Amino acid sequence: MFGISPLILLLLLFIVSLSYKAFNDTVLFNRLKFNIRAVQNGEYYRILTAGFIHVDQNHLLFNGLTLYFFGDNALLGLGTINFIMLYVVSLLMGNLFALFYHRNNPYYSAVGASGAIMGVVYSGILMFPEMKLAFIFFPVPLPAYIFGIGYLVYTLFGMKSQNDRIGHTAHFGGAVGGVLCTLLYDPMVFEKSFMTLVLMLLVTVVAGVAFFRKND
Repeated sequence: MFGISPLILLLLLFIVSLSYKAFNDTVLFNRLKFNIRAVQNGEYYRILTAGFIHVDQNHLLFNGLTLYFFGDNALLGLGTINFIMLYVVSLLMGNLFALFYHRNNPYYSAVGASGAIMGVVYSGILMFPEMKLAFIFFPVPLPAYIFGIGYLVYTLFGMKSQNDRIGHTAHFGGAVGGVLCTLLYDPMVFEKSFMTLVLMLLVTVVAGVAFFRKND
C-alpha cells in the first residue's frame, strides 16, 4: 500500500535533487525554465528541462505527492517503457501547448512537472475508472472520472481567466498527452472507459466554447 516502484522513486529523486539545486542557483534556474522568447529564439531544450525544476518547496511537494500517489497506477497499467514514453510525451505536449497558447507573450515563463504528472493522472483515471479519489480539502471519496471531468472544466476556466500563477495550459496539454498515449498503449481503455472519454470530450468542447467564445 505504501510501497513505491524503483522507477517512480528514481524519477522523484531526480526531480527533487535538480529542483533543490535550481532553488539555490538562479543562473541554472533561468537557463532551464520554460520561456516563450527563449524557445522562439531556438532554445528548444527548455520545453523538456522546465519539467524537472520547480518554483519553490510547496510547488515541488504538491507535484511530488501527486506523482507518488498516481505514478504506480499508471506504471502498473502501462509497463515501464510505455510509462516513460507517456511521461515524456505529456511533459512535451504540456509545454508545447503552452508555447502555442502564449505565443504572443514573450515574457511568459513556467516551470514544473505538472504537465507530465497530469498525463500520469489521466492515464490512471482511464485505466482504473473505478478507483476513488479524496483530498484534504474535500475528504469525500469521488469516482475518478468525476474528478477528471471536473478538473478539465477548472483548467479551461483557469486558462481563460489567467488570474493565478498556475500553468493551466501545461496541465491541459499534459492531460491530453496522457489520454492519447493511454489510448495508444492500452486500446482496451476504449471499452472500459468509453463513457468517461465521451464525457471528457463533450466537456472540453462545451466548456471551451463557453470560456473562449469571446476573443478578449
